[in-house]
Amino acid sequence: MATITVVPYYLWTVGIDLFQVGLFFTFFIASGLSITLGYHRLFAHKAFHAKWPVKFLALVFGATAFENCALAWVSDHRRHHKHTDHDDDPYDISQGFWYAHIGWILFKISPEPPWDNVADLRKDRLVMWQHNNYVAIAVTVGFLLPALLGWAYGGPMGALGGFLLGGVARVTAVQHMTFFINSLCHTVGRQPYSNRTSARDSWIMAIFTFGEGYHNYHHEFQHDYRNGVKWWQWDPTKWTIWVLSKLGLADGLRRVDDEKVLSAQLHEAHRRVNERLSTSLHSLNTRSQEMLKASAERLEELKAQWSELKGHYRAQVDAWKHDYAEKTDEELQEARRAFDEIRREVRTAFDLLERLPSAA
Repeated sequence: MATITVVPYYLWTVGIDLFQVGLFFTFFIASGLSITLGYHRLFAHKAFHAKWPVKFLALVFGATAFENCALAWVSDHRRHHKHTDHDDDPYDISQGFWYAHIGWILFKISPEPPWDNVADLRKDRLVMWQHNNYVAIAVTVGFLLPALLGWAYGGPMGALGGFLLGGVARVTAVQHMTFFINSLCHTVGRQPYSNRTSARDSWIMAIFTFGEGYHNYHHEFQHDYRNGVKWWQWDPTKWTIWVLSKLGLADGLRRVDDEKVLSAQLHEAHRRVNERLSTSLHSLNTRSQEMLKASAERLEELKAQWSELKGHYRAQVDAWKHDYAEKTDEELQEARRAFDEIRREVRTAFDLLERLPSAA
């Protein structure tokens, strides 16, 4: 409430300067990345290992998002992945957009489930330190620190500005950043990897969530340290983890093999094209029917071809990494050509499906 009342009044009467803008974004990035990199990819999914300074900072600034301690956050999130779109999903989208966004926090009907899925984190001394001191850490670093920095810069009014912008408004922004993953990214976007859950990829949401918007990929390959798996996809969390690994502060970065990602895309494109053929072919004009049938036939051919080649491709690429594969291996080259062709055909199939009129 203060964000939509007191903060605008402060900005109207006092104004804002570059220091306060910088303070807001510094704490926004620190707390936001601590959720995406720390709470989510490090603690919830074990997508990489981090040295203690990284874990410490992630726990301290993660607390300043006021999204609960890491133990509680991770327990909810692991339960979400295990029971996505069902009653035991803490932020079940099937109960409505606003329930998934914030209603699950505001209107708790069922008792809190036990934290029986975070036994690994209970063994971590830093995680338990944060758990035992969560409120003190959150208030001190999340509110008092920006207020003190504001005081040092501009006296009492600077302290108020630091508290309101670096604290109150920033907390609201980070929380809704997280909540939109639970709501919008289960409602709007594409499903290029799987339709087993409601999770969707949204490049727009990725911009505002440090890369977390590629949610369909994440639900299909949740232990990958990347959400934006393509090199061009906006994923600052992925880049930060990679930089930390180069600095010796992180290791064990887990990533899904390219051929598994491609196989998922091929399977999903093939399924969707055939589903469209079986359910709404009659509603399409002759040209669209021919294009859809041709796409289905080509995807079927590629599935069969890839089924024969992918085992050799996987073995040779793995050997290549260890410098004992022949880079001129003809079968490997054929597999790589098929790999590139599948990428093009999958992209073409999805583009075709998007151009066709909606199914009746």
